[in-house]
Amino acid sequence: MSTLPVIAAVDGSDDSLRALDWALEAAHRREAPLRVVHVRQYASWAQTDVLVAGPPDTGEDPVLDQARAHLEGRAWTVSTEYVGMEGVPGAVVPELGADAQLLVLGSRGRGGFASLLLGSNGMAAARDAECPVVVVPRPGREVHGEAPDEPGPRVVVGLHVDSPDDATLSFAFTEAALLGARLQVVAAYPWPVQTWAAAGQMMPLVIDEVSVESETRVLADGFLAPYRGRHPDVTAETHVVPGDAAGHLVAASRDAALVVVGRHRRRLLAPARMMGSVAHAVLLHAAAPVAVVPPAPPGEG
Repeated sequence: MSTLPVIAAVDGSDDSLRALDWALEAAHRREAPLRVVHVRQYASWAQTDVLVAGPPDTGEDPVLDQARAHLEGRAWTVSTEYVGMEGVPGAVVPELGADAQLLVLGSRGRGGFASLLLGSNGMAAARDAECPVVVVPRPGREVHGEAPDEPGPRVVVGLHVDSPDDATLSFAFTEAALLGARLQVVAAYPWPVQTWAAAGQMMPLVIDEVSVESETRVLADGFLAPYRGRHPDVTAETHVVPGDAAGHLVAASRDAALVVVGRHRRRLLAPARMMGSVAHAVLLHAAAPVAVVPPAPPGEG
């Protein structure tokens, strides 16, 4: 496994402590070190001459002391370091991903409005970090979905058959193997299919849905074949479904160990990093932890 650490971003909130628990287990599964980081906010908006991020702070930090106490006495331990920093968390936290194999944080921290489903730091990290980002939701989120057919751990991954991404599928299969879980691959196809007939009018195309479903399944299984070969211990189930991919992934998150989604690639006419509407919706509403995986670099996969 990679020797890069699993990084947990903490701020003293209950959400970040839940993320710390998840990060500790992830580091243990990967036989990787754990780095616990607290970025202390300073008001850069009021100080135009300050840097976005300062050097690591070696002074006392009650939030890191709380994290140490929270992890004390666990049945198993991993090599753990505690790092305090000063800066703007929304800018500093995503940068932590440059030196991590995984960045983990809670869905919301101490700041912001109580009604927010996802805090700004989580959004920024999921959009900008160079490594996969796992956002751990608050318990009790309700989603409308059928109960799993089989007991046991389950990882869910979304597959876009028009543009499959190697990094997302590789991460999902690896996580399923580490968790000893089966993998539920959700491949959604648009339905009903419509086209423009005249200005302001949409007309349904005469297309057989069974044929669309069958073609989607063939494409999905073709893309999954090499991953199934590399991970023979992982049972990967293909679920081909019509309509909204985000809705199906959120429904599948019920009782799942993890939901994996890919982040949009940069495009020539849109060079800024974008999370994508599906990943955004899943982060907001899934009942399980969500991993947002940056795309494989061009030429890989």
